[in-house]
Amino acid sequence: MDRDRVLSLAIRVLVLILFLGWIFLWVMMPTNTYRKKWLPKIREKTYQSTYFGSEGTSLLMYTFPILFIAILGCVYNHLEKKRSDQNIETRKGTKHHGLAMWKQPAIVKGPLGIVSWTELTLLTMFITLLVWSFATYLHNSFISEKMWEIRLGSAGFWLGIVGNICLVFLFFPVARGSSLLPLLGLTSEGCIKYHIWLGHMTMAFFSAHGVCFVIYWVATNNISQMLKWAKTDVSNIAGELALVFGLIMWATTIPRVRRKFFELFLYTHYLYILFIVFFIFHVGISYACVMLPGFYLFVIDRYLRFLQSRRRVRLQSARLLPCQTLELNFSKHPGLKYNPTSTMFINIPSISKLQWHPFTITSHSDLEPEKLSVVIKCEGTWSSKLYKTLSSSSSSAINDHLQVSLEGPYGPVSTSFLQFDTLLMISGGSGITPFISIIKHIIHNSNSHHNKTPKLLLISAFKTTADLTFLHLLQTPTTPHNFQIEAYVTREKSPQNENPQIRSVIFKSHIGESAAAAILGRNGWVWLAGVICSSFGIFLILIGVLNRYYIYPIDGNTNDVFDLGLKSFLHMLGLCFGVFTVATAAVIWNKRETAKEGKQIQNVEGGTPNGSPCAIGCEREIELESNPLEVIDQSVNVHYGERPDLPRIIGECKGENIGVLASGPKKLRQEVAAICGSASAKNLHFHSISFTW
Repeated sequence: MDRDRVLSLAIRVLVLILFLGWIFLWVMMPTNTYRKKWLPKIREKTYQSTYFGSEGTSLLMYTFPILFIAILGCVYNHLEKKRSDQNIETRKGTKHHGLAMWKQPAIVKGPLGIVSWTELTLLTMFITLLVWSFATYLHNSFISEKMWEIRLGSAGFWLGIVGNICLVFLFFPVARGSSLLPLLGLTSEGCIKYHIWLGHMTMAFFSAHGVCFVIYWVATNNISQMLKWAKTDVSNIAGELALVFGLIMWATTIPRVRRKFFELFLYTHYLYILFIVFFIFHVGISYACVMLPGFYLFVIDRYLRFLQSRRRVRLQSARLLPCQTLELNFSKHPGLKYNPTSTMFINIPSISKLQWHPFTITSHSDLEPEKLSVVIKCEGTWSSKLYKTLSSSSSSAINDHLQVSLEGPYGPVSTSFLQFDTLLMISGGSGITPFISIIKHIIHNSNSHHNKTPKLLLISAFKTTADLTFLHLLQTPTTPHNFQIEAYVTREKSPQNENPQIRSVIFKSHIGESAAAAILGRNGWVWLAGVICSSFGIFLILIGVLNRYYIYPIDGNTNDVFDLGLKSFLHMLGLCFGVFTVATAAVIWNKRETAKEGKQIQNVEGGTPNGSPCAIGCEREIELESNPLEVIDQSVNVHYGERPDLPRIIGECKGENIGVLASGPKKLRQEVAAICGSASAKNLHFHSISFTW
């Protein structure tokens, strides 16, 4: 076992210990042992600080452990990325890991979607924590409270406290570039469902919290409390505003509303800024520090994404497939590395200045070191407008080039596809896109290191013959001998004499555009660790100086004199200043270094900038490619007028260790998950691939 692998294992063990200790605090928090014995002793020491005051306790107990874990995650991800860049991936034998059964589907259908045994166990444990916390808080407070009105107010208070537990975890899944998700083997796309679950629970608790207090104020003839903005206490009106903003966001997440009015859902979610600001005004900065780590990491990630989105990326070419699908090819810096199933967010101002859409990357960073490709299926207004714009050869809307901005890529830091004897990939329609990068990855690994590769079987279902042109995207210089494709055309009983063609659009380069590159350079994880450390250090220095020389002389750590709203505002300002200054400096530095590397590569290779297919000033042109169906050779069987018999196909796969990947429509993934989750499927290891197009 090499030194890096030992270090990675040590980091994971340390992270586990820290995280369990952090969770233990949450378990103990509702108990009298914590509230009456431990907490007073801790506060006795921290409250004496003239620099951090009352928030010092929360920073020490709830913020520091998670930020330290995030930094350890950066180190772990850097080591894994280094191993991935060196293509260190070997077969692990036929015996699959003993814990693989926990990744098998436990729930296939229902509002939760496909849920593994691991996810179901953790969800159950989290709900148990919420129930335990609320029941313990309620039991301890009801002992001394007899009137129902007071008990109702107490219940409302504890509902808010328990809702804050959900809020603590709410932002972790949506920090796309976070170091925590890869540390757990997760991706941002795969974690969206966790954010949804947590969002529903958060708003349910906060709504109940608000309703209980309104009833309490009405019952006690104290309705004027709804307009209270206390100077040194809880600000009720701030909490009500936060709740209103949260309810607006929650209403747009209703599946029917979200599907029909997606833009409304998207734009109303920006109200999270006001939700958090007024939440902090409501509870005060001292208590808000409890939920700070998740939100702090999200702020760093969001600002880095904002800086990356300001760059204009050079679009080299586009290929228009006859199945209302297009492939965009961008110039890529050779130092930008990513793994299969990674995603990229794209913004095209001429189509929409505000909309960002995620797409699965189909290129391979080593096979195609100077090109980054995504595939887009025309299923909505944005993609249809883009296809129409590119397919019009005389269109002046693109003005000889198309202005594009990118965010990402986001994806796993390592892969494990080579551990299987057989890799069965099942897709429906455009769900084939993540498999393109997986196949290229296996081909590259086989050619570069002559590793034994698993047997590859791709089962793809398409609606029409024209959709078979998706297979054209699988073309590579070499194809493994153990690769078989079974394509099913479900809506046609025989081949159609359409002779479809793929058109290629070549774009001019434009001044101000650059190759796609990582926002923090080659060593992005190391830089991210530096950004977290430095920005939080600046934040601590700022609030320390603020407390010592401005707040403490007035308040003396009593929290009874200085305006709580002003204190919260100044702390939020310090947090933003620390993140913005450090992240901006890191991005500017890496941008210059990336530009230097690009010039050096250009001088060595003597080619056009960034491998662009046309030099600056060349004309945009439309080319016709050969018949794309020529890619269908002896390794492809096409079945017309039928759907794949998945139980039979999966059952016929032989081997002790079979990886089953499903990508496409929800029903298809659920059917595959149900087959793999059956008691008889001991050798099947199911993975639902999140894809975007």
